[in-house]
Amino acid sequence: MKDEEPELKQNAEQQGTEQENTELGADNIMSDEEAQSQERETSEEDRVAELEKQLAEANDKHLRLIAEYDNYRKRTLKEKMELTKLAGEKIFMGILPVVDDFERALQHFNSADNVEALKVGVELIYSKFISYLSSNGVKAIDTDKVTFDADLHEAVTKVQAPTEDMKGKVVDCVEKGYMLDEKVIRFPKVVVGE
Repeated sequence: MKDEEPELKQNAEQQGTEQENTELGADNIMSDEEAQSQERETSEEDRVAELEKQLAEANDKHLRLIAEYDNYRKRTLKEKMELTKLAGEKIFMGILPVVDDFERALQHFNSADNVEALKVGVELIYSKFISYLSSNGVKAIDTDKVTFDADLHEAVTKVQAPTEDMKGKVVDCVEKGYMLDEKVIRFPKVVVGE
């Protein structure tokens, strides 16, 4: 029996150790689950923080892009106004010599004895001005006995055509029309034969 006693003692100790190990294992399992749960919570918190950071960066980029576009729009608007101003200045600089010529002609009207010379002078000024206009792309619209075209002409009135071949054609031009390159800037006012 003495032999059995140490054996029983040993069995009891083993069972006690196994029970402790089982309890420790259960504690370890609980600890593992808790650790995993905490890890998931931490992971989710990290993910939320990362997403919030990305959202803040995207909002910042968006605001910067809007500001950049607004600055671009203002800059191009300013450049367009300056370009228009400079284009107008160029046109007026080209007209000023013609105005000077007219002023000189007007000064000679009262003191001139030769009317023919005045007439030639005014014709020269006129041709200079027309030349300036054509060099800038402005040209007169032809209205001499051409077929009436509503896209190019403005009919003021209709009259009976003097001849049969003048029906539907321009009989008279009341006011000249002009084109800038290929765009009509002033329609000629014409009388149409019917």
